[in-house]
Amino acid sequence: MKRSIDAVLRAWRDDSRRKPLLIRGARQVGKSWSVHRFGKQAFADIAVINLEAESQVAELFRSVNPREILNKIEIMTGQRIVPGKTLLFIDEIQAFPRAVSALRYFYEEVPELHVIAAGSLLEPILNASNFSMPVGRIEYLYMKPLSFEEFLLAQGQETVVEALRNDRGLFAEPVVHDTLLNQVRQYLLVGGMPEVVAEYQESGNYERCRHIQTSLLQTYRDDFNKYATHARQDNVGKVFESAVQQVGNKFKYAKVDPDELSRNIKTALELLALAGVYHKVIKSSADGLPLAAGINERFFKVLFLDVGLMQNLCGLATDIIRDNDLTGIYRGALMEQFVGQELIAYQDCFTKPALYYWAREAKNSSAEIDYVCQSGAALVPIEVKAGKTGRLKSLHRFLAEKQQAWGIRISSAPLQYQKPVLSIPFYMVRHWQALWEDR
Repeated sequence: MKRSIDAVLRAWRDDSRRKPLLIRGARQVGKSWSVHRFGKQAFADIAVINLEAESQVAELFRSVNPREILNKIEIMTGQRIVPGKTLLFIDEIQAFPRAVSALRYFYEEVPELHVIAAGSLLEPILNASNFSMPVGRIEYLYMKPLSFEEFLLAQGQETVVEALRNDRGLFAEPVVHDTLLNQVRQYLLVGGMPEVVAEYQESGNYERCRHIQTSLLQTYRDDFNKYATHARQDNVGKVFESAVQQVGNKFKYAKVDPDELSRNIKTALELLALAGVYHKVIKSSADGLPLAAGINERFFKVLFLDVGLMQNLCGLATDIIRDNDLTGIYRGALMEQFVGQELIAYQDCFTKPALYYWAREAKNSSAEIDYVCQSGAALVPIEVKAGKTGRLKSLHRFLAEKQQAWGIRISSAPLQYQKPVLSIPFYMVRHWQALWEDR
């Protein structure tokens, strides 16, 4: 299964100035699998230490001297670690935070050794006030579920991916356009979790995929006890189950549980966001760049980790299969989730993902733009419309207020440039910036 991280890891291997790499991301997005495959393909050997499985972890990192640590690893694994030929992979590093701090010394004292670490539920540890972050001594890489393009590649659709990059005129043909929309529908059902995609690649059986999705959702539920020291476990569970119902809308704590204090729901949501289960889409005034300079963190929307898991949690499979143009599925929230997930997937993998939206709430003059992004020095408003048609009142209002000439609509309609709206089909979200520059 090809992943976009593959090229990033190869470039890191060949960089003489590389630092130890810490891969961050939610559970089950393919961190360990990708590193294992990379190690086998790109090195003579790979030495793996799983800190959740090892009983002698404390002894292993009693000293932060990397040469002592390497000697102990060689004894534990029976492998010789040769810098330049061996990849050292420290998996589930969140199980022993001291190991994260130790990574800096590999960079300082054994720079010729390739070291990758990975972990889930890392964010609460790295954000803890008493944690000593090895600033400037390690690199972070954020891994996400498979994007729609990676999903196509997993299905052997290299020709389609190449055409989307270099021959977009081909998709003006109705039969080709409809075929790709059907591929989007498949992705909505399967999603981007690697285990589910692998099952679909092998069997093409949606029911088997649903069983795996259900199991993954239970895995996330089983993690709730790990949040119990920070927030009541039942609040984390409530947010996990109900926040998905607010995708596409301004998040309201009272909708999770009107009888619970907002601050308790807020704490639970923050922990799920740190775990990568939810992403916040923050309101920005969009008065200029950077967008983060104009945020108001009191107002936000949420996205779930994966669109396939979302439709499973909400029971939307029948609606997706039945609805020919994706109109109105879950009030259009499913397509807003899809587009947001795509926008996150193609962001710089060395930067923590961030998304923004714009809204004006005034009597008789309210407006909202689903996403506001940046392309070069330009602000780019993006409206998501589930069907082929739909009013763009908010988009036109944004363009007038910000004195901009163009905006983007992402929908089931074919690619079309008709000022002031660049209309992009769902299957071309990957290329929105290139299309924007070509307008």
